[in-house]
Amino acid sequence: MGYHLNFNLIWRHIDKLWGGLLLSLELAIISIAIGALIGLILAIWYVSAGKIARRFIAAYVEFIRNVPLILLVYLVFYGLPTAVNIAYSATTSFIITLSVYAGAYLVEVFRSGLEAVPRGQIDAGKAIGLTPLQRLLYVRLPTMTRITLPALSNTFISLFKDTSVASVIAVPELTYGAQWINFNTFRIVEVYIIATLMYLVTGYLILFGLRRLEGHFRVER
Repeated sequence: MGYHLNFNLIWRHIDKLWGGLLLSLELAIISIAIGALIGLILAIWYVSAGKIARRFIAAYVEFIRNVPLILLVYLVFYGLPTAVNIAYSATTSFIITLSVYAGAYLVEVFRSGLEAVPRGQIDAGKAIGLTPLQRLLYVRLPTMTRITLPALSNTFISLFKDTSVASVIAVPELTYGAQWINFNTFRIVEVYIIATLMYLVTGYLILFGLRRLEGHFRVER
């Protein structure tokens, strides 16, 4: 006999998917915020420091970029607590991992954004007597933010999809919720169709909102 679609069992457990979707969004938002802070600090350090600091930052970026996210998740969740005798929840572990992962990509985004600030703006800041810190806060960072907003938007959408990796350490996000329903109902096709649609619709809604935001702050060239 062929496989017949039956969504009734899925609707009974739809709260698992809705709750997982909300957690996925929460994980992505927290991780992009922490990752942006990491990336910004290291980018400022990179453009203003010497060779040793640049090599350290470059090593961090290259390491994260060339190691699969799932392996980083295992290292932080299983390896780090064993090595240094600390304990934290699976959710906290994943937030740490995803934030560090995002930070490595955002270092390059912010670095290129800082270097793309027109020299004339910086010189104008000097001419009116702004200190280096004031030039950074009032000239370079606002312009850099507008330049890098599209890349930040893409990174956030990517992180939202990457939250599915958290299912491997039993963080109850959307993919884990779909797995739970599958294991308890054996309706593999139906549950993953719905989970896919939830990722797809949410991703497009996020993209639409971020593109509107980018249009508002777009740098005119």
